[in-house]
Amino acid sequence: MKQTLRHQEILDLVRSKGYVSTDDLVAFFDVSPQTIRRDLNELAAENKIRRQHGGATIPSSSVNAAYDARKVMQQDAKNKLALALASHIPDGATLFLDIGTTPEAVARALLNHQDLRIVTNNLNAASILMAKEDFRIIMAGGEVRNRDGGIMGEATLDFISQFRLDFGILGISGIDLDGGLLDFDYHEVRVKQAIMENSRSVMLAVDHTKFGRNAMVNVGDIAQINMLFTNAALPESIAILLQDADTQVEIIL
Repeated sequence: MKQTLRHQEILDLVRSKGYVSTDDLVAFFDVSPQTIRRDLNELAAENKIRRQHGGATIPSSSVNAAYDARKVMQQDAKNKLALALASHIPDGATLFLDIGTTPEAVARALLNHQDLRIVTNNLNAASILMAKEDFRIIMAGGEVRNRDGGIMGEATLDFISQFRLDFGILGISGIDLDGGLLDFDYHEVRVKQAIMENSRSVMLAVDHTKFGRNAMVNVGDIAQINMLFTNAALPESIAILLQDADTQVEIIL
């Protein structure tokens, strides 16, 4: 494949996925790691991508991919991670369920459970969970965001802060290699922080593309997570932070 064509395909992958690893690009194009690193360096020099440890991301940290695109990104991985996370939720538990496509996958994975009590600001997740008559679903009030069914605002924050629940299941846009949990929309951040503060156990399922992915708003620190589920070996810096925090990690291949 000609270099110019490969560059365009790399750009298309980065724009659709938000982050791509060097290893994935080597396998996809069947070229050497040196070739891919050279491609990425050239694209970064033109400000078309941003180099990250082990891969590349979009140059802007202020705009997320569209909801419909995110819904199909890493879909198989999200479903496997959601099932793994759901296996740690006992029947009769109480939980928060955050905004995001991975929390929606968790909602589907919870349908085999019994007697759950779920507080959520995610209309799509609530719609999925309504299939279970024995579930009690408590919706947060606030302004509905049309593009993805998220509910947010001061009323949402006040509502979430009333509860103290067994589990908080987060959705996160990116994880910096220094352990920062990142998101694109500052309106969501205080609600996510309230979920973390008011959960006895905070759970996070993220596919490998989220590590090293940029976003502009700091949500918190990965050390605040009690259980993390992912589908590839962790970056070394993240692994050290989680070990120090005594966070339980499950890698689901």
